[in-house]
Amino acid sequence: MVTKEAAHNIVGIIGNVISFGLFISPVPTFVRIIKNKTVEEFKPDPYIATVLNCLFWIFYGMPFVKPDSILVITINSIGLVLELIYLSIFFVYATTKGRKKVLIGLGVEVAFYAIIIVITLLSLHGTKKRSLMVGIICDIFNTMMYASPLTIMAKVIKTKSVKYMPFFLSLSNFLNGCVWVIYALIKFDIFILISNGLGTISGAVQLIIYAWYSRTTPKDDEDSVSKPNQEVQLSTNAARL
Repeated sequence: MVTKEAAHNIVGIIGNVISFGLFISPVPTFVRIIKNKTVEEFKPDPYIATVLNCLFWIFYGMPFVKPDSILVITINSIGLVLELIYLSIFFVYATTKGRKKVLIGLGVEVAFYAIIIVITLLSLHGTKKRSLMVGIICDIFNTMMYASPLTIMAKVIKTKSVKYMPFFLSLSNFLNGCVWVIYALIKFDIFILISNGLGTISGAVQLIIYAWYSRTTPKDDEDSVSKPNQEVQLSTNAARL
């Protein structure tokens, strides 16, 4: 019989695999940037935001904040490295204005992150208080990220076309949310549950909208759904725990 601990680890590993798939989803975008030697109309904002998200989840998973959360640390550490690689590529091929935006964005994030770490470690004693504060911050940023596809969903409804909503990305987001919800329920973690509960709902809504409007999508648009599009920046959907 599978123990609660074993089930928790198995589900967490599955969640890591799915989340990794989401983290590498922007690779085609950056292959295109390298090939064309320009960032075109792509923006660094989603990748800068994901860096901060990963940093806070790594902090949340630390033994002195939330014990027994090693799988949360592993996937977000991988995600952090990948996001920094993406930003490095962006920095190389961006204009001076784009480079300044990356440097300022990361600088502000590092300062904010350092302040939260200092406040948490010096002012809050015990994992219960620390996980409460850091968990709330993580959920705030995750909620903001989960709201990001709303603009794409609005565009699909307006145009009655799923051209700008990649199906497999929406499906992966839904499955990612489901797996991490199960993970949070096995060994109850309210903060992982809240953020991924919202993610599951967001993913489900995207799939429903996709199913509904795929019937009204012109054939030319259907053929272009699988092609890279400048208006879809995949990192906004990456592995949000």
